[in-house]
Amino acid sequence: MRSRWTPPPRAVRRDVVLRLAVRTFSEVCLTAGTLIVLFVAYVLLWTGVKADRAMDGEMARMRDRWAAAPAAAPAGPAPTPAPTPAAPQQPTPPPQTGPPAQERPGYPPGRAFAEMYVPRFGTDWNKPVLEGTAAEVLKKGLGHYEGTARLGGTGNFSVAGHRRTYGDPFKDFPELRPGDAVILKDATAWYTYTVRSEPLRTVPTDIGVVDPVPPRSPFTGPGRYLTLTTCDPEWGHSHRLVVWAELTQTRTVAQGRPEGLPS
Repeated sequence: MRSRWTPPPRAVRRDVVLRLAVRTFSEVCLTAGTLIVLFVAYVLLWTGVKADRAMDGEMARMRDRWAAAPAAAPAGPAPTPAPTPAAPQQPTPPPQTGPPAQERPGYPPGRAFAEMYVPRFGTDWNKPVLEGTAAEVLKKGLGHYEGTARLGGTGNFSVAGHRRTYGDPFKDFPELRPGDAVILKDATAWYTYTVRSEPLRTVPTDIGVVDPVPPRSPFTGPGRYLTLTTCDPEWGHSHRLVVWAELTQTRTVAQGRPEGLPS
């Protein structure tokens, strides 16, 4: 009777080691895939949920401050009252031609002071604008570049926002076109800026885009301008997209919403 063949011990050990290596590699791939899925879910979903909650909180606190604060004059241009007969008419001061004067103190760092509406992004799109562009600030809304003009004031009121993650506030930024309205509201007034440029692609070091008169903008002299910036490409940050607009209308809160903005 023939004996049953038994593989040599060395071959058995190689087979065991190979199976163990394949199983370990499979488990590592499965774990890595699970972690990648969880990370993508965090980036796409959870950061958006957190950002929406943070933005809602900023808007609520800002509106509470507005309701409790005394009324103030809007920052934009206002009609000049007619002189009274009893007093001689005073000469009209020349228009401001230099950088915007700091007539009022700056906005408190990290705090919301306005809300933005962009009809091009949808009828229900509105976001808070906070002072500063630090990473933690942009997780709670749009950020106003410190040192640029005040809302409605002479100079360049400049705002940054995430294109993706943290609520995707500027996801549709490339859709902006000349003639689109960008509407902002503070405690006293509505400010309508009209887009004057196609989105421009530039590099992060091009800080001239927020100058009082940006070099590559459609503007050639001082005025009341708005700059919007976001990252490009959509899921990267190697470049920036920039759009410029100018103030075309200011109206008090008592006058109601601007035309074209749904109630």
